[in-house]
Amino acid sequence: MNIEVRTSAGSATAFLKGEVLRRLWPLLCLAVLVLAIGLLADLAPTVLQRRITQGLIYLVAVVGLYVFVGNSGVLSFGHVAFMAIGAYVSALLTMSVAAKGVFLPDLPIWLKSAEWAPLAAAFVGGAVAAVVALVVGFPLMRLSGISAGIATFAILVVTYVVIGNWSSVTGGQNSLMGLPIYVGPWTATAGALAAVGIAFAFQESRSALLLRASREDEAAAAASGVNMVRHRIGAFVISAFLSGVSGVLLAHFLGTVRVETFYLDLTFLIIAMLVIGGMRSLTGAVAGAVVISALTELLRQAEVGFQISGTTVAAPGGLGDVVLALLMLLIIVFRPKGIAGGREVSWPFRT
Repeated sequence: MNIEVRTSAGSATAFLKGEVLRRLWPLLCLAVLVLAIGLLADLAPTVLQRRITQGLIYLVAVVGLYVFVGNSGVLSFGHVAFMAIGAYVSALLTMSVAAKGVFLPDLPIWLKSAEWAPLAAAFVGGAVAAVVALVVGFPLMRLSGISAGIATFAILVVTYVVIGNWSSVTGGQNSLMGLPIYVGPWTATAGALAAVGIAFAFQESRSALLLRASREDEAAAAASGVNMVRHRIGAFVISAFLSGVSGVLLAHFLGTVRVETFYLDLTFLIIAMLVIGGMRSLTGAVAGAVVISALTELLRQAEVGFQISGTTVAAPGGLGDVVLALLMLLIIVFRPKGIAGGREVSWPFRT
């Protein structure tokens, strides 16, 4: 009798462990992929290393966008604004006093004397972006469809105009230089791993489940008691935090920040990555960022050209944007759920 009880208990424990591993399998696979990319960047030549590092930063931005868009079904055109907010907040907190005296002579005294540690400034940059999302989210998250998309685009435009004209604090249209450059392959890899972990934890939560229910049928979800606005705001705030952190990483990777960096070109790139990979799964978000980063680098090399018998053969300028637009159009027409098909990495073993 005791043997039977112990056997049953052991079987139950093994089943629970297997179930936990099965649930965590997509996260483990994506983490291994990100680590492999980080290792590749560390071993690559300097030029390719920078490209891979930038791709990992974009991965953080795409995953941040997925947290809101993928779970709510509302397409956002404004998340690059949160990247800009995070980048400028971190820049103002980490630039040296001497650099601020040159580029921002009219800064308030308390801000001009601030010189924070990079990690603390990165967290504050993401937190400020999240607070802004919380404030604007209350009216915006009641909208749906094209109205919500236009409203999020308005956030991008307003942010661009404010940053571009607030010369005493942001430098206006001028670049802010002298930022500490601390983002390398492993820093970007750590940021990507953290973003994937946060996004996975959120999508497994009850709030995300209810939010996906409202995504599929708003009327049915509301009739079941789902507070769609509250869950949308929660996803919007988390998404903005990750977007703000990605902006911080990009600013401290480049060593400079300029308002033009965070506008339409970057918006199109991040949305293209999410749509092509598949906006309804975390695997799709990661896959889209990886595939488009690799494709963009290949197209860039084609535009630069290569030598054949002393003659430079190069693709026409702007080919990268054209190919991305066509690829996104083909994905929308022939595979609306993206590369990943709206699914996570499947458990490979029989249960």
